[in-house]
Amino acid sequence: MKKLRPKSNIDELCYPYIYEDSLLCDYEILTDALTRTVGWAINDLGVLRKQYSENIELKQLEKELKWLLPLCFHLNGSIRGKLAITEEDHQQLLENYRNFKTITAESISGFVLPGGVSPVGILNKCSSMCKQAIRLMVKIHNEEQKEVAEILPKFANLLCNYFFTATVLINQVTGFKETPFVSKSYR
Repeated sequence: MKKLRPKSNIDELCYPYIYEDSLLCDYEILTDALTRTVGWAINDLGVLRKQYSENIELKQLEKELKWLLPLCFHLNGSIRGKLAITEEDHQQLLENYRNFKTITAESISGFVLPGGVSPVGILNKCSSMCKQAIRLMVKIHNEEQKEVAEILPKFANLLCNYFFTATVLINQVTGFKETPFVSKSYR
């Protein structure tokens, strides 16, 4: 059976690399979806902020998510194209994460079942998408022998943790109490 190939009509091609076999295309599609999902989270956070208009933490979260939005697209193109995530970006995200981690320190200890008002579910999805992106980076680097700069999985791991901590922050502000998860598989 012959391979699928793009046709000559540009209107019938959604992405130039959509027909390639490499997992790099899957990574780029996933990080594109991540970026779009962060945009969705920003929108829903704006709606939530109307209810909590005086809350400085939600205002700061909105500012940081808007800063992260283009960085997610930079994460997207930084393997095939020029590396666009910098150590300065990573350090800023680390500072933002540690700030929210300090603010939420009393709210959570261990695994919890996901829940809360929007955009909590959306940000949980963003966190999971970061994990998927990291797994694809590992496969692209280790199996496909395509160089992946160390800053990219480092940034994506931190981004995953940041999104989770953002959910804890929102739940703390809104008064939603997470349900601890007790694993029957790991003790």
